[in-house]
Amino acid sequence: MDITILIVDDEKNIRSGLGKSLAMEGYTVKLAENGLQAWEYVNNQHIDLVVSDLRMPKMSGEELLLKISSAYPTLPVIILTGHGTIESAVNAMRDGAFDFVTKPINLDRLSLLVKRAISSRKLQIENSKLLNELEKLKKKQKFDGIIGKSQKMQRVMEIVEQVAQTKASVLITGESGVGKELVADALHELSNRSKGPYVKVHCAALSESLLESELFGHEKGSFTGAVSQKKGRFELADTGTIFLDEIGEINAQVQIKILRVLQEKQFERVGGEKTLNIDTRIVSATNRDLHEEIKLGNFREDLYYRLNVVKIEVPPLRDRKDDIPLLSAAFLKEFNEENGKKIEGFSSKARSALYNYSWPGNIRELRNCIESSVVLSKSNVIELDDLPLSITSATTDDQINIPLGSTMESAEKEFILATLNFCNGNKSKAAEVLGIGRKTLHRKIQEYQIESK
Repeated sequence: MDITILIVDDEKNIRSGLGKSLAMEGYTVKLAENGLQAWEYVNNQHIDLVVSDLRMPKMSGEELLLKISSAYPTLPVIILTGHGTIESAVNAMRDGAFDFVTKPINLDRLSLLVKRAISSRKLQIENSKLLNELEKLKKKQKFDGIIGKSQKMQRVMEIVEQVAQTKASVLITGESGVGKELVADALHELSNRSKGPYVKVHCAALSESLLESELFGHEKGSFTGAVSQKKGRFELADTGTIFLDEIGEINAQVQIKILRVLQEKQFERVGGEKTLNIDTRIVSATNRDLHEEIKLGNFREDLYYRLNVVKIEVPPLRDRKDDIPLLSAAFLKEFNEENGKKIEGFSSKARSALYNYSWPGNIRELRNCIESSVVLSKSNVIELDDLPLSITSATTDDQINIPLGSTMESAEKEFILATLNFCNGNKSKAAEVLGIGRKTLHRKIQEYQIESK
């Protein structure tokens, strides 16, 4: 990508000397002799970085910085300053300058700062694009709690929207951590029962002795400790939705009572004789293979078919890797706000590691990973070393994983990015490894907006 740097200094020798030095590094350079001229450049041309002196006629560097920070907050500004104005340069940092360089200028230090500033700007722009994409996705979907643009997740949302308004029981399946509860939330929120109660029961968290009482309630004196009548979760969910998470964990006695609720919409409290009628939509979820549980005699087949009128299978994260950038951006925003940080994004190595990891813990593991990285990061970028060891140790630089079901475009993009990283960003070497011309590689890089390390 062509990078344009604007150099602003009223001393001709300094601006022309800096211009030649940066041009030799491959940057496109624009020159301005004061802040006013520079401000016109910024407003009318594409500028990626501003390197500006502080003391100039017509418009000072401080004033130019304030205008840029206000109107173009992602445009980095490096301040040039004499030893006598270092205090002013420090104040400029508080006003949003990326960094400062003292005169006489150390070209090596300036070159390093330029690379860092441009990398920071790329991350900000990339993160901003992802957040904009998230907002568009939320507006497009009727339920904004689920993040996913992959074909598999779009199909899940299509089914959710299609069945939400019906009375059909829904069984949500998928590995632990894939977001089954979010799908249940969407089913309730998009249904005509959304104004009614929504009761969640995590069956695995309740002991066998407690589960029946929790679900169906009990009468006073029905067992030791039953000092008063208690309404159960089904009764509390009348006219609304009850979500039975980890339905595969319930015992045979409770299974029979749930089957009766599904068939007859009736039940009795534990220790009670009065039959209660309810109108409750049942949504259940499991990470178990219920077919196998039926074969083992642990789960009733008739209950399974009553629960499984509509089945929604939530794919594991390794099968929907196109969603990792969006999910990572959403979690980064969340934990930046929660921890008072301003991390701009992920380095190319960190992004590659997130993409290539298999995520056995799915979205729950990814969320935990981003939270940990935000807390531990010491800079404005999450680097590879900031990620948990379980992820970095599973990442190798000499291989990539492209899941089945990926489009040719996403596979080619990932392959080119991995090859560029393998070649340490050397495009000539990468083109040779890929067996394509350098111009073809440049075109592909621009087409896919690829940024190597």
